[in-house]
Amino acid sequence: MRLHKMKKQTNNQHAYTVKDSQFWLITISLAVSSFFVFAAMYSTQPLLPLFVREFDVSVSVSSLSVSLTIIGLIIGLIVLGFLSDRNGRTMFIKLSLAGAAIPFLLIPLSDSFLLFLIFRFLQGFALAGLPAAALAYLMEEIDKSSLPLATALYISSNALGGMVGRVMTGYVSDHLSWEMAFYLLGGLGFVVLVAVLFMLPHSRFFTPSQLTFSRDMKGFLYHLKNPGLLWIFGIGVVIQLSFTGIWTYLPFHLEGPPFSLSLEAISYLFLAYGLGVVGSPVAGWLSGRFGILIVRAAGIVVMSLGILMTLAPTVWMIAIGLCITCLGFFTAHSITASSVGFEVTHHKGSASSLYLVFYYVGVSLGSSSFGAIMECDGLDRDCDYAKLYSCALYIKPVYRCQEKEAKCSGKK
Repeated sequence: MRLHKMKKQTNNQHAYTVKDSQFWLITISLAVSSFFVFAAMYSTQPLLPLFVREFDVSVSVSSLSVSLTIIGLIIGLIVLGFLSDRNGRTMFIKLSLAGAAIPFLLIPLSDSFLLFLIFRFLQGFALAGLPAAALAYLMEEIDKSSLPLATALYISSNALGGMVGRVMTGYVSDHLSWEMAFYLLGGLGFVVLVAVLFMLPHSRFFTPSQLTFSRDMKGFLYHLKNPGLLWIFGIGVVIQLSFTGIWTYLPFHLEGPPFSLSLEAISYLFLAYGLGVVGSPVAGWLSGRFGILIVRAAGIVVMSLGILMTLAPTVWMIAIGLCITCLGFFTAHSITASSVGFEVTHHKGSASSLYLVFYYVGVSLGSSSFGAIMECDGLDRDCDYAKLYSCALYIKPVYRCQEKEAKCSGKK
């Protein structure tokens, strides 16, 4: 009887739209959570040259502070995606924030880079709680007419958090120390956690999965048989590989001759992520007018042009190229992420987690795969070679993905 009443009450409720205050509570809560999570995730990226000098490690080992975090994130997305489908969304969002903040207070206490990497791996696993639950939570609680806007604002917060995290750690590390930068990030995490505890509405339309683990695995693998989803996943991998590869190894390129930039100056280039904050909401609006495929293709073209501009021999041309790259990337990424919700009707948490798994495989590959190129070719040639390679790598596959996805959508 009680279950029947709960179902009846749920049926009388409507999904939130932009006219509802709860829509904005959800959007703001997920936005600030996303801001911190992505600030934490990429906080070490501008510090890689500093770690090489301070811990006396190679470029490849230094880059593990990014890639191991992403590997932990990938594992967390798979595990926590399943648990989110069974136990709810908001709990994992809150636990993610706590688990991401604590390592920032512990890492500076050790002089071992191995322990540093272990904490970053565990932190990556904890970070996965938010992305594993957030997109599914939005799909369940937000009306389809308002979903593109909510998704775009969530992803734009990814860009803002990634930008502020990189700039802040670079600036503070240059003027004080990287340890102080980590303490500040840990404090920020707990402030965000308290805000989310009070603001985030509980789930109303979540239905826990009653399937066994093996049946749930079959549902998870079912998405791999969906051609439309596979092409979406492919796009996520290749654009992220190129984008991450640029940002991970650019600091090494710019700190050497002929640029010889300081860590603070290099960190300011990450302000280019501000174009991502603009690009995601604009992409959501444009997709309603011109369609998903056209807007995403435009984003990929813009990103390609931006990457090519970073081959310039002057800092100001590189800075413009990075801005254009961010605008194109976040346009393509926000559209691709929202496409998942339109392709699936069940196991939405698993589907969104699976997209993010492929997406972050691209991040992990981009953050480490070019390290060997740097060490073999030397710091004078590495970035140009890596950028050209990444450009050649993704342009053709992405356009094939676009064509295949269009065919799959047409068949439907």
